Amino acid sequence: MFNALKEQPADKILMLMEMFKADDRPTKIDLGVGVYKNAEGVTPVMRAVKAAEKRILEEQETKAYTGLAGDPAYGDAMVSLVLGDAVARSNVAAVATPGGTGAVRQAFELIRMANPGARVFVSDPTWPNHLSILKYLGMEVVSYRYFDSETGGVDFGGMMADLKGLRAGDVVLLHGCCHNPTGANLNMTEWKAVIAAMTAAGAVPMIDIAYQGFGDGLEADAAAVRLVAASVPECLIAASCSKNFGIYRERTGLLMAVAQDSGLHAVTQGNLAFLNRQNYSFPPDHGARVVSTILTDDGLRADWMAELEDVRLSMLGLREQLAAELQRLSGSDRFAFLAQHRGMFSRLGCSGEQVEALRRDHGIYMVGDSRMNIAGLNKTTVPILAKAIIDSGI
Repeated sequence: MFNALKEQPADKILMLMEMFKADDRPTKIDLGVGVYKNAEGVTPVMRAVKAAEKRILEEQETKAYTGLAGDPAYGDAMVSLVLGDAVARSNVAAVATPGGTGAVRQAFELIRMANPGARVFVSDPTWPNHLSILKYLGMEVVSYRYFDSETGGVDFGGMMADLKGLRAGDVVLLHGCCHNPTGANLNMTEWKAVIAAMTAAGAVPMIDIAYQGFGDGLEADAAAVRLVAASVPECLIAASCSKNFGIYRERTGLLMAVAQDSGLHAVTQGNLAFLNRQNYSFPPDHGARVVSTILTDDGLRADWMAELEDVRLSMLGLREQLAAELQRLSGSDRFAFLAQHRGMFSRLGCSGEQVEALRRDHGIYMVGDSRMNIAGLNKTTVPILAKAIIDSGI
């Protein structure tokens, strides 16, 4: 049997990590891997997470299963964090998942089960795993324009033109905030236009929100998601706790299915639980327990929010420093978009050959499409990167 298996393509980011490790240049900079790092290059355990884990260790008396949908307290806390009071809790079916990736996968599975002929409209570019999972599931993908390499912003005209091709039952995959890989986001006026286009066509929004709190703040980053949920008959939302709680390895996510018709809640909840059962049965609980412990304790929540805000402001400061340094070296404002982007990532908008030159000549490692992780920088390495960009003729 195994001799019938075919080689799978190597993960480009993992390959980049290995190349970085093998590079002995002291000035090398890793901007490839999509993980938050502080100024010392460490992905820290947040203070509130440590405190919550200590409490759980002392108080938890069983490791028995929590249920197919996960711990209800976690689901309630996360629905509140993401949706606020945009919709009634009784209109939201939710299940815990192994990370945001698990939520995305289960959402695609639910779409395929509910409407096998649904086409999924996906931004160009998007997080590569979106496309990989859709291809594996055999679902039809339609690309819509999103990023303008010339301006470093959203190609909104192109996006709206492509969304005119929507049909009833199609799904539009959107990034709730901090678009990965570009860092370029829709403004609220543009979000309203996208909602109108989806509603007119009878299409269903699916929102991937993996970076709430990394962009403009917890509430601001959720504003578009809440607007969508309150404005359309149905939507799907895949949320991740990896970044904003820093619990990457705990694989903590949540899938929400929102319907204005509360009569659909029971059957939707049942189908989400069914999909969990078919895939991994009961979702992991430790990370979910950490999150619910933090979000339901005033002191822990306040400390978490304060540390998360420090993380956000640190990345924003690095963006502003890089844009200013590039303006100083180039004598132009053509890199000003870097300060306008939000989240961990920005797409520089240069060619694959220029990305390779940055690696070869300067030890700057970023993904081939010029996506760079701003959190891989610090105040000392920003000038090194800026000079390498200018010296490479970008």
